[in-house]
Amino acid sequence: MPRHSETKRLPYTADQMYGLVADIESYPQFLPWNSAARVRSRKAVGESEVLEADLVISFKVFRERFGSRVVLWPGARKIDTEYLDGPFRYMRSNWAFRDAEGGGCEVDFMVDFEFKNAILHGIIGVVFNEAMLRVVRAFERRAAALYGSA
Repeated sequence: MPRHSETKRLPYTADQMYGLVADIESYPQFLPWNSAARVRSRKAVGESEVLEADLVISFKVFRERFGSRVVLWPGARKIDTEYLDGPFRYMRSNWAFRDAEGGGCEVDFMVDFEFKNAILHGIIGVVFNEAMLRVVRAFERRAAALYGSA
């Protein structure tokens, strides 16, 4: 059951980082191993927006599509994701963004998942921490490209 969580302070506003992570359809442009993204549905539910989205992850000889329910909380600047279908036994992730004193923001990120396929789970388990660091760095580089480096 790989799990990764971290908090980063970045020189961008919480709104900028929330917008970047909420823009799921742009993920293939900058996220490693993400070869496609599609939002299947989108609906307002109270103070949130609920999306069902598909991502295609390509890693070595594996290419897997998985579906997620993504709940966007713009007022709270939070994003919660839960697994719907695909190669996982389960998967969930959470993002939280808050403006920091003195400028910039703090970003909390957590992901927890397990693959159904033991071989794929074993391969990912070996490189999981490095893979998560690469994903987080990809979001940071995307923010610098969109908002300028501070």
